[in-house]
Amino acid sequence: MSVPSCFLPFFSLFFFQPLLISSSSSTPITIPLSISNTNSYADLYQKLSQLSSTSLARAHHIKNPQLSNPLPTSTTPLLPHSYGGYSISLSFGTPPQTISFIMDTGSDFVWFPCTKRYACRNCSFPGPQDITSFFPKQSSSAKIVGCLNKKCGWIHSNFDPNLSCSECQSQNQEKCTQICPPYLILYGSGATGGIALVETLDLPNKKVANFLVGCSLFSSRQPAGIAGFGRGLASLPSQFGLKKFSYCLLSRSFDDSGKSSLLVLDGQSNSDKKNGNLSYIPFSKNPILPGKKAFQIYYYVGLRKISVGGKKVKIPYKYLVSDSDGNGGTIVDSGSTFTYMNSPVFEPVVSEFINQVTKVYERAENVESLTGLKPCFNLSGHDSAVLPELKFSFKGGAEMKLPLANYFSIVGDNKVVCLTMVTANLGPELTTGPSIILGSFQMQNFNVEYDLLNERFGFRQQICK
Repeated sequence: MSVPSCFLPFFSLFFFQPLLISSSSSTPITIPLSISNTNSYADLYQKLSQLSSTSLARAHHIKNPQLSNPLPTSTTPLLPHSYGGYSISLSFGTPPQTISFIMDTGSDFVWFPCTKRYACRNCSFPGPQDITSFFPKQSSSAKIVGCLNKKCGWIHSNFDPNLSCSECQSQNQEKCTQICPPYLILYGSGATGGIALVETLDLPNKKVANFLVGCSLFSSRQPAGIAGFGRGLASLPSQFGLKKFSYCLLSRSFDDSGKSSLLVLDGQSNSDKKNGNLSYIPFSKNPILPGKKAFQIYYYVGLRKISVGGKKVKIPYKYLVSDSDGNGGTIVDSGSTFTYMNSPVFEPVVSEFINQVTKVYERAENVESLTGLKPCFNLSGHDSAVLPELKFSFKGGAEMKLPLANYFSIVGDNKVVCLTMVTANLGPELTTGPSIILGSFQMQNFNVEYDLLNERFGFRQQICK
């Protein structure tokens, strides 16, 4: 196999020594989940417009995964970012190097910026000088993934070693040094590419050897690494052997403040007990379709009804359930900021808000054009605002009543509020995939649990801290 010239200087950084199995602990691990310091938006309109655009780009990616072409309990801090994501810090290597990652339940690959040659285009958040790279040469446990390694197939769809590992077919396969082909992964708003490694993930109370991780040499609009928490084999929960994980997302009011909540990684076998304080709903069955492997990565839930101000919104049932072609249904996605809805879902919801709210407040259509959000309402002349409650009702009877701050954002010196959900006329070729993508903005101050062992999603409203 011919290797792209951009990767050649990279190969000398590694040793091909075998990795040792590390000891583990069944003690739950907690990691801070944070909003880190990023670009400061002096113009709130600009910030909301940017978040709206990235939410739509994310929906475009999730609904069309064929556009992506990838060639014990613990806690960690979880931090919120002004560009819409939440980050965690993970340590890889021997000795360990700590890197910041965006936590993403809508993807299943873990990668970090890698080597001093790492280049990121259009990465103004944070600035290039603030990007922390991993240096494989400084780790005694770093190893490039070989072409015949089964983990190579975790990255590349429809990977056939007989076709892709031609050099190994003409020599002793046990001594073959051909590497796993470089990967290129497309996200909604950017891309990244690099070489697959196996490395030691060093968590409190536990080390995971031979952890598949991407060493990205270049990215576009993806400044930080991404930790995929989806359902795929390469995801962090799968490689870690988690029975469940949970987190509590800080309010967006703490963006860039350095404050964090906790991401809890639970690998204990007795994790089948319900938390009595949570409402549980079963995960829905993932659609299995040729060429759309990503649909198997998402966390589908059975949203059955949306109510505005106590009134049920009339939504065609076909958008609430996933059909045999993978169209319809609802997923939970920490990588999306604002909730996305297909137009036939979004428009009735918006119409109901307009019908109820314009009896008191006027539309602010000029702000709608500036932010990309709708509807927006002008609160000028009112000392207080009363807006309709938004409620999601799920299969099994669980209900999620959203706090006002989770679906309306105040802009314009407290004079205007805008609904923080998005849609787009994506065209017939882009209407596949889930109809509703529940984003992180709507999950602020909710403790959520992904119970992988029992295939259920739990949630409760609380103040995250």
